Formats: sequence, structure tokens, C-alpha cells
Amino acid sequence: MERSGHRDTFTRDHLPPPQEWPDFLLDHPALAYPVRLNSAAELVDGAIAAGWGDRPAIRTLSDGQLASITYRELQERVDRTARVLVEEMGLVPGNRVLLRGPNNPAMAVALLATIKAGLVAVPTMPLLRAVELKPILDKAEVAAALCDVRLRDELETCMRAGPLHSPTLKQVRYFNDDGPDSVESLAARKSGGFPACDTAADDVCLIAFTSGTTGSPKGCMHFHRDVLAMCDLFPRSLLQAGPDDIFCGTPPLAFTFGLGGMLCFPLRAGASTVLAEKLTPATLLETIQAARATVVFTAPTFYRQMAALASGYDLSSLRHTVSAGEALPDATRQSWKAASGVEMTDGIGSTEMIHIFISSAGGQVRRGAIGKPVPGYEVRIVDEGMRPLPAGTVGRLAVKGPTGCKYLADERQARAVRQGWNLTGDSFLMDDDGYLYYQARTDDMIISAGYNIAGPEVESALLQHEAVAECGVVGMADEERGEVVAAYVVLRPGAQAGDAMAKTLQDHVKRTIAPYKYPRVIRFVEALPRTETGKLKRFALRSM
Repeated sequence: MERSGHRDTFTRDHLPPPQEWPDFLLDHPALAYPVRLNSAAELVDGAIAAGWGDRPAIRTLSDGQLASITYRELQERVDRTARVLVEEMGLVPGNRVLLRGPNNPAMAVALLATIKAGLVAVPTMPLLRAVELKPILDKAEVAAALCDVRLRDELETCMRAGPLHSPTLKQVRYFNDDGPDSVESLAARKSGGFPACDTAADDVCLIAFTSGTTGSPKGCMHFHRDVLAMCDLFPRSLLQAGPDDIFCGTPPLAFTFGLGGMLCFPLRAGASTVLAEKLTPATLLETIQAARATVVFTAPTFYRQMAALASGYDLSSLRHTVSAGEALPDATRQSWKAASGVEMTDGIGSTEMIHIFISSAGGQVRRGAIGKPVPGYEVRIVDEGMRPLPAGTVGRLAVKGPTGCKYLADERQARAVRQGWNLTGDSFLMDDDGYLYYQARTDDMIISAGYNIAGPEVESALLQHEAVAECGVVGMADEERGEVVAAYVVLRPGAQAGDAMAKTLQDHVKRTIAPYKYPRVIRFVEALPRTETGKLKRFALRSM
């Protein structure tokens, strides 16, 4: 590893042991990075050097009116905020800084300033409670926090004496606040021109905690070069992003799906992003129309709901609509394409890999498949012994690339990386042409009476019925069959729950996919348990 630019060496000291590291593939031409690298400086100062200073970087929409911050104005805000972190808060390179805020310009500035100052950003979902924040604060030994003032209550709980107290958290500064000690007030008294910290390309700049679909969250450490690699492969290869693109969408900046799609990807391309705090399917459509957005990032649930409303909006500006975060049912893909005229760009990524590593776009889309490995990544399907499986065989997904799993002090590292390959916890099938078909999370594969049944496949079948708004499918223990397929179903307004509806849905599934896959148990619920990023909490369904 290169000489660290950190004075506080906590993250380097807590990287996994070398024998548990994945292999890194860094030979793609786009990845020729220098050994000294600060990713925030590359994204912001690099845009100025490229001549994009007067172009809009961040846009906001309020009451139908667009406002924008140029790249030069963004650089000024980032530099002043970095001075607050160093000069007012006394932080030193390598200190961890918790970041809390919805998608707005102040949150984006806080993220970029933290990284430019050589600190390690620990972004967290806005709706986390103190009981969820404490293990993150403690595990990352967070020293300070920048927080939207509207989210102050939970952090203040973590600073008070009591069972949720986190002893390393010594100071918090609030943004979107007009008080004399707010981030904005302190930054206004600072000068710009902050010199980026001289960090190594393999210094940690980000600890992204998993969203918890499988229970206890894990801290995924990412280098400066990882942040640039996610920008220089998927969006460059598949989206062909350029300065005239306008990005928008729903994933939070605290989620790596959102960090890339809503901030880093557009900045790297000299494009602009529309940041919005609270979007519904209708207001996202309004944002696309008003901003003339060209690239959208959101989850399948939103696309499914937007498809029913799309005819009322002008979506002609769209070039790419990206879906990730959970399995994309083909029914959703086809309904969105029919409504918008845009072929979905599906993708699979993970917090461990930082962003999307399998995808396809435009004419390369093959129905039912997510796609092929993004250039710069290699993928294989393996059995439990890590032996490669032939085409057409369902097995475990293993991936290598420039990014990879580096858990913060977590015994699960040894299970996530084997023989240099990252094991994502997904079951996939690869066809003879190299297209990859998602089957299920490894722990979502239901084994019933000797049959392997993928929960998402049953979900996709159920969603094709007009009465079903949402559903989640898991295995339920059964004495005779080992497991049976159990479906938790949210009905559309007007549909009546009951035995008759259950029988109707079971018969529908039997007609749609292999009959043995039908849900023997159907439970009607008002809502499904989801993480803040919209992922279905299957472990929560199993405990219901």
C-alpha cells in the first residue's frame, strides 16, 4: 500500500487481514490513477480544470422553479466547509465524520468537503434512530458529525449520558441552519481555496454501512480510487454520460447507489444533478418533466407506480432509466417501457462493491437478464466449493473488479471473499452468451420438497395479476416439505382480501410459472417491511 495521508490511521489499521482481501483488477484503461489521489478534488476541482466552472452542477426544484449551483460555486462551498472541519472543529486526516441529511445541496457539500479534507465520510440514512446510529458510531469510532438541523434529535440522544451514549462522538455541527454556530455561518467567515489533503489512492475515504436486509449492518470501507472507479466504468461504458446530461432520482446520498447516481456520476461527467428531499412517483415524474432530465435512478417499486401515471407527463428528454437496489420484475420492465418508451437499464451492485457491476442498456438488453459484467469486472458462477459451473446452471455469483469487499473489523469478511473473489450472496444463472439472470439472494432460495424455488420469480408472477400492488415471497418452515413458498401481498385499492383472493392468486401463479412454485401460504398485509432505500426486508418477513 502507498504511504497514507492520514494522521489518524484507524481505517488502515482495521482493514481485513491481507489473506482475506479480494483480488483487485486495475488494468482497465480508465483506471490509470496516480498513487496520490483525493477523489473529492478530482470530482470538484477537476471539473473547474476541465472548463466546466460556469456550468450547473447541482439543481433544485421548488414550486416548479429550477435553481442551480455552478461548479465554481460548489467548489467555493466545499472549500469553506472543509476549513470549518479542520480549522473550527480541529479534525485531522483519517478522523471519521458521520453525515446525516436528505438529498439536498448542503448534504452534498458536507460529503465532498469531508473527503477533500482527508477525513473519512460515514453517511447514514436520514430516518435512522439513535438505537441504529449507536452501533455505527461505536464501530467506526466516529469523532464528529455534520447533520441537517431537522435530524438533530437522534444524534443528540447519542451525545447524552445513557444507554445510547457514544463516547467517541465529541462534536456536532448542523447545516441548513441559520444559527451562529451552524456550518453555513461558520463557512461564511472562511476563505475558499482549500488545498486538498494529500491522500493516497488506497486511503479509505468512505465507510458505507449496509442497509440491513440481512440483519446486522456491516461497515464497507472504500478507497479514494474506488469512488472514481465507480464513476469511470458503469456510467461511462453503459450510460455514456456527458456534460449535457441531467440526473435525477430517489436513492439517498447515504446509499452508494445514490452517492454514485445522484452526485459522483454527474460530477465526474461535468453534468448536473437534481437533488430533491422527498419524492413520490408523481413528483419524480414532475421533476423529470421540469428539469428535462436525461438519466433517472430509482427502484422497481417507483417505476411500477410511475408507469400508471406516465401518460400525463412529457418524458421525451429521457435517455436512460436505471433500476437497481432489488430485483426488477419483467412485468415492471415491460409496463415502464410501454408507458415511457424507454428500455430499462437494470443493474446489480452492492455496498461492498460500491456500485453496479452487472448491467445492460439499450439494444444490449436481453429480456429476463440483468445483463453482462460492466467493463472492468469479471464474473463467474460457482458452487459451494468455488468451482466454476457450466452455462445454464444456477450457482453463487462471484465477482472481481477494481473495487471489492473490505469490511471494517467484521468476521463476515472471510465468508464474503474467497480465493480472491467477492461473493455477493446472490444466486445467478449465466447463459451461453454470457448474459446473467438473477435468481434470488442465496438465503432467499426456497427449497421445497427437493425443488429450488427463487422467491423473486414468484413475486414477478404475482405482480402480473391486476389485484397485486406489492408482494414479498420467502420460505416458511414446513414439517412435510422442509419449506413452503409463503407470499405476503399488498392488494390494490378495491381488491378484497380473503380465501377467494388467495385461491385466485395461487391459480394465477400456477398458470404463469411452474405449478410447483405457487405460494401455498398467502398472507395479506397493509405494507411490506422495507429499508429506507426501498429494499425488501426478507429477514423481517421470515420473522412475521
